[in-house]
Amino acid sequence: MSKELLALQTILESVDTIFLYSKESSTADDFYHDRKSFDACMIHFINIGEMIDRISMDFRDSHSEVPWQEIKNFRNIVAHNYFGIDAEEIWDIIEHHLPELKTNIKSLIHTL
Repeated sequence: MSKELLALQTILESVDTIFLYSKESSTADDFYHDRKSFDACMIHFINIGEMIDRISMDFRDSHSEVPWQEIKNFRNIVAHNYFGIDAEEIWDIIEHHLPELKTNIKSLIHTL
């Protein structure tokens, strides 16, 4: 198994886990106050960013439909500024950006 495939599968698992842990919440406020789920999701956002480092630059460059650097930057915000995280921003990412990321990652997995 290639390192790209393993990293992409791990990203997909983390995305699915974030969806699972956040599905009981209907708003950013609900999600933020479910501390166990919120904290667990933050770990999975960090994991997604970490997996990007395991994907070669050539692969990332040839698949620019995924905002690799933005995801990595977000990982750094979560990891280094945890107590400054805006729950509304996290909720927006879960609702509006993760579905597209999931679609893109699944598509990439099928090409390998």
